[in-house]
Amino acid sequence: MRSKTIKKGLERLPHRALLYATGIPKSEMEKPFIGVATSFTDIIPGHASMRDLERFIEKGVHTGGGYPFFFGIPGICDGIAMGHKGMHYSLASRELIADMVETIAEAHQLDGLVLLTNCDKITPGMLMAAARVNIPSIVVTAGPMLSGHYKGRRLNLTSDTFEAVGKYKKGLISDDELEAMEMCACPGAGSCQGMYTANTMACVTEALGMSLPGCATAPAVLAQKRRIAFESGSKVVDLVKKNITPRKIMTGKAFENAIMVDLALGGSTNTTLHIPAIAHEAGVKLPLEIFNILSRKTPHITSMIPGGTHYMEDLDHAGGIPAVLNRLKDMLNPSLTVSGLNMSRIAKDAVVMDGEVVRSLDRAYHKEGGIAILKGNLAPEGAVVKQSAVSKNTMKFEGTARVFDSEEAAMKSIMNGDIKAGDVVVIRYEGPKGGPGMREMLSPTSAIAGMGLSESVALITDGRFSGGTRGPCIGHISPEAMEGGPIAVLKNGDKVSIDIPRRKIEVLIPEKEIKERLAAWKKPLPKIRHGYLSRYARLVSSAGNGAIMLEE
Repeated sequence: MRSKTIKKGLERLPHRALLYATGIPKSEMEKPFIGVATSFTDIIPGHASMRDLERFIEKGVHTGGGYPFFFGIPGICDGIAMGHKGMHYSLASRELIADMVETIAEAHQLDGLVLLTNCDKITPGMLMAAARVNIPSIVVTAGPMLSGHYKGRRLNLTSDTFEAVGKYKKGLISDDELEAMEMCACPGAGSCQGMYTANTMACVTEALGMSLPGCATAPAVLAQKRRIAFESGSKVVDLVKKNITPRKIMTGKAFENAIMVDLALGGSTNTTLHIPAIAHEAGVKLPLEIFNILSRKTPHITSMIPGGTHYMEDLDHAGGIPAVLNRLKDMLNPSLTVSGLNMSRIAKDAVVMDGEVVRSLDRAYHKEGGIAILKGNLAPEGAVVKQSAVSKNTMKFEGTARVFDSEEAAMKSIMNGDIKAGDVVVIRYEGPKGGPGMREMLSPTSAIAGMGLSESVALITDGRFSGGTRGPCIGHISPEAMEGGPIAVLKNGDKVSIDIPRRKIEVLIPEKEIKERLAAWKKPLPKIRHGYLSRYARLVSSAGNGAIMLEE
């Protein structure tokens, strides 16, 4: 056990004295030391129920024969941080989370880790740390929120709050209904109810083999989640005894499995940032193009909100991620999981409880997976679209550029009614470096949808989108504007062509003119010049390789 480093030998007498000062009984000193990284905070709905899960993890660790030590990890609610300065910190927090887990695990020579997480950047940050530290680890995602209800219909965060802003502005809903959306859309603890980034990453985690079967979809408030937390606490001790480490689980084949599940679900485009970043820490090369390769052969077999109709609770009732794996069983790679079962075995033994929520491959909602990678003279290194949330009518779109150098400027124009059918809203200098922090554009995309323009207006950005975005919205344009990418020299009135089936995004001007504009372009001063975000902007790399931090 690694923890012998801090508890064995004469020279470790002071270390033992400090450990005994924590209250640990002498009888427990020989047991594996298990760190429980908890991201509990009562400001994030997805994390507010974690105190309960902490208790059950603790019981499980003790039952399994280990001794748990809890330590805190910060979290950000993207919904609350959105639309203002706070969103600059969201993606950047992923690196802090990974660094903090690494720091505590290494400083105290822990034998294993339970990673209690749920929301957007916390889950990938913890997985990055698990891959980096590479000691036996298991992830517990705290679970999705139940649907809201109002006058006989179910509600969810995006279409019933963010899009309600645009609907109200257009006079489509009353003051009373607006207030009802505010009070009823999010009824309690849990990650937001659809296939947004938090739940997508929970599903990816389970499909990677890093959480127990059923963990991703079990709702936050149910006893089922408590049992999963208990079993996870017990299981991590078994992983320590067998020396089953994250890099033995998160192999190249496992990442392919996770991406196929992501594509089958129509998951958030943010996975194209997070999965490559986790793979990088695991020592696995995972080029962005792998999403296109797998998307061409992986049908989209669920219809999850925001682009579809089903909620996370529906997916859970239908059999959860094991049911999705069952549909994909002939495509999956055999791979190890924290449960001790091979992923192929989990897929084979799973039962699909609802064939409409999780369709068979021959009845897929779309022949291709939910994500597509576009390239062209506007995005030489790639751009990302959630094609499962784009209607057939807008899979090909040509329009006139309306260029904005910040989300705020674009949002002001949208809310003033300046954006018209046929426009392509361009929001730039919002990438990893330019933002800094690559803010999500859910407020502009939701306002466009709420105003009834999602079929007639496109949006492109070097920033990113929430999993709640729908319509012809292209993000992660690389190189970003701050790096001198072609998006930096777009002008109002330029014609922009988006062709998702052909994986193309282009500005319809001669290549010579693009080069002339780029030659005349001058890099603007950073928006933020002090503090963590300033350091982050200097070290972060392109969205095209996961916005990872450069070592030098």
